[in-house]
Amino acid sequence: MSNDALVQMVQKGFRTTLGALNAIAESIQDPVKREETLKRLQTDFDQLSEEWAAKGEVTEREARSFVDSIFHPGGQPSPDPMSEVGVASPRPPEQPVVPEIERELQELTAQLAAMRLALTEKT
Repeated sequence: MSNDALVQMVQKGFRTTLGALNAIAESIQDPVKREETLKRLQTDFDQLSEEWAAKGEVTEREARSFVDSIFHPGGQPSPDPMSEVGVASPRPPEQPVVPEIERELQELTAQLAAMRLALTEKT
C-alpha cells in the first residue's frame, strides 16, 4: 500500500467519523431525523458512510477556514479552501486595531522571542 493511499484512507476515515458525529448531533436534536438515520443505517450503510464522508469534508473545510480567520484576522488572508468547491466561507467582520493592544502584543511577542532565544542558548 502506497503512502498516498494510506493517507487518503485515513483522511476518508476521519471525514466519515466527523460526518457521523455531525449526523448524530443532528439526530439528537430531531427525532424524525433520528428514525430516518437508524432505518438507513440498517439498509444502506455504504451510501450513508459516503454521505458522512462528504459532510465531514465540508465540516473540515469550514473548521480550517474558521481557524485561518482567527490566525489571519487583518493581514494577508490565507488561501480560502472553500473557494475550491465554490462555497463562500463566512468572514468575521473587520474590527479596528486598538493601538494599546497592538503595542502589548508586540511586547509579548518580543518577550517570547527573548525567552526562546534564552532557552536555545542553554541547550
